[in-house]
Amino acid sequence: MVHIVDDESSVRKAVGRLLLTIGYDVALYESAEQLLDQLPEKTEQGCILLDMLMPGINGLAVRERLKQVGSALPIVFMTGSVERIEGGTEDFLKKPVSKDELLDAIERALGSACPAE
Repeated sequence: MVHIVDDESSVRKAVGRLLLTIGYDVALYESAEQLLDQLPEKTEQGCILLDMLMPGINGLAVRERLKQVGSALPIVFMTGSVERIEGGTEDFLKKPVSKDELLDAIERALGSACPAE
């Protein structure tokens, strides 16, 4: 499951359609608050594709809240800005992002969520 959080409807829907056609399950959220109100189960496998700059709560604040509630879902950040992300090993994608970059980042995130065999 890929949770897509972006306040830009066109981005959210386009990424969602792309991932659905490839075979991913997706959930769309128009705000960070919406994601936080509908938190995925702690046992759910997947990742979060999270816009950095949104009205209300920004991506870094969402990451902190998710940590506080024990969510282990890896995060892939997307942004149109040039700001740097500190304090994490998450992927950081600059919009507009290519299909290949996006899919590679999601695969890395999903791979990092899998327990080592």
